[in-house]
Amino acid sequence: MPRKSTRLTFAVLASGAGVFAMLQSLIAPALPTVQHALDTSQSTATWVMTAYLLSASIFTPILGRVGDLIGKKRTLVAVLSVVAVGCLLAALAPTIGVLIVARVVQGVGGALFPLSFGIIRDEFAPSQVSGSISNLSAVIAAGGGVGMVAAGPIVSALDYRWLFWIPVAIVAVTTLIALRYVPESPNRAAGNVNWLGAGLLSAWLVALLLPLSQASVWGWGSARVIGLFAAAVVLFALWLLAEARSRTPLIDLRVMRLPAVWTTNTAALLFGAGMYAIWSFLPGFVQTPSSAGYGFGSSVTAAGLLMLPMLVAMFFSGVLSGRLEPVLGAKTLLTAGASLGALACGFLALWHDEQWQVAFVAGVFGLGIGLAFASMANLIVGSVPADQTGAATGMNANIRTIGGSIGAAVTSVLVTGHLQPSGLPYESGYTHGFTLLALLCLAAALAALLVPVGRASGLTARARAAEDTASAPVRVR
Repeated sequence: MPRKSTRLTFAVLASGAGVFAMLQSLIAPALPTVQHALDTSQSTATWVMTAYLLSASIFTPILGRVGDLIGKKRTLVAVLSVVAVGCLLAALAPTIGVLIVARVVQGVGGALFPLSFGIIRDEFAPSQVSGSISNLSAVIAAGGGVGMVAAGPIVSALDYRWLFWIPVAIVAVTTLIALRYVPESPNRAAGNVNWLGAGLLSAWLVALLLPLSQASVWGWGSARVIGLFAAAVVLFALWLLAEARSRTPLIDLRVMRLPAVWTTNTAALLFGAGMYAIWSFLPGFVQTPSSAGYGFGSSVTAAGLLMLPMLVAMFFSGVLSGRLEPVLGAKTLLTAGASLGALACGFLALWHDEQWQVAFVAGVFGLGIGLAFASMANLIVGSVPADQTGAATGMNANIRTIGGSIGAAVTSVLVTGHLQPSGLPYESGYTHGFTLLALLCLAAALAALLVPVGRASGLTARARAAEDTASAPVRVR
């Protein structure tokens, strides 16, 4: 096996990033099982998801920047090792507290996304970069779908702990192969980690995402929620000030202000709101007993199978986008992906009486996710200097997560704000929620139309020219 085989490198990156994406959604359908097995309350069990979200949001951009500075391969191996430890700890967790800690450790794996995109840009021939990023994005998108589909059968046939034992084995093997065969990227950013910026970034992300995830429990008008939102605004302003004054910022604000970057990030925020909310609420909709006047009373496994068209479509369209991007352009594909998401949510708001309708809508939304994921990554990677790839793609993933938290929180208010005497939501709650998600995806499509085509900043153009000149003679595999 050649030491620098791009196929093997891609397989390693896809395995690591795909498992992390799977871990995002794999545990959600099994939360009631976890709650019962570990003898805890529902509100405490939700921290299994919240802790993972907060940890990933913090470590994704920070470790993406660390990879830019000290080496992406070195950071990749370290992150994979930490994820393996986190999965092992979760599989053995005797209490809910240990499981929550394990999920915090697993959240470090959020850095696998920016590190993987950076390694592809550094190590693959220029003609391979766009298609490889699209293929990896397809794997990441499909990983989330695999989590939804596989959770039920795994828990039914084995035990919820196998939701972590299986990733332990995959990540451990992936780590060993990465250590041996993935080459160290030659591109390094100058400077050191701006720890003040890292601390402020972590603080405002926690202050924003924590109340969004817990508002349904604490109450939107509670002092904790309002106080944390206020703190998030102040901390965000302080972070901007610290980054602007730093000689070696964690996130280069000049790069974030590039037209192609801020417009893509805006689309990511809005599309993320629709995507994560669909992942969160569509399974619950189909599991609702038909006595509520809607829903199908599906089991966790049956609900996952209804999501199978989304999984297949995500992977297919993600791979296809790599072939279409040179012809149509990433901007067109992002616009099309967000538009398909809007179309799917609009159909779902109007037609959801039959299971085939839900499966069809899931497939259409999956097509949109695959196109959007791949095109966002390509737009960011193609617009920033090589030594900023990790930080920039990490922030894009983070912004998508922030959008997802906002979308899920607002949809939760619409769905659960008015309940039937049985305690189940009214159908109108879901209808209003799906309508809102259609509008968010439509707004994402409009934001995508603002992405400039064929223009790069002088900073990016000079970096790209130097990068291509230096790398062209040694593109041999």
